[in-house]
Amino acid sequence: MRIPILVFVVILAAGKVWAQDPVKVAPKNFKVVLENDHVRVLDFHSKAGEKIPMHSHPGYVAYSITGAGKTTFTAPDGKTTVVPARAGQATWHDAETHASEYTGKGETHAILVELKGEASNKP
Repeated sequence: MRIPILVFVVILAAGKVWAQDPVKVAPKNFKVVLENDHVRVLDFHSKAGEKIPMHSHPGYVAYSITGAGKTTFTAPDGKTTVVPARAGQATWHDAETHASEYTGKGETHAILVELKGEASNKP
């Protein structure tokens, strides 16, 4: 009976290790352009078919500057969500951990505004 519990604990701990800062996990895709006590603003670029490893965000707003396709977000449990990626679109995201892949033409470019403090609803 102890072995299944131990396996479960190891899997949970591994999930915490995988859920990292996107700037550390994918530094060529995410650049910090502003950070203060209230927000962190990220400049994000990704080519079609490029996979971004598992990472976490507090609550954030994403504004798509370019893009004509879809982004597939994969949660640690394997559940996927597909979101249209269109230039000029702004979307709210609750705090989350995910991997992502943009499937579209060319490159997608977005600005992410991550909230800090109580408004961040951290995962």
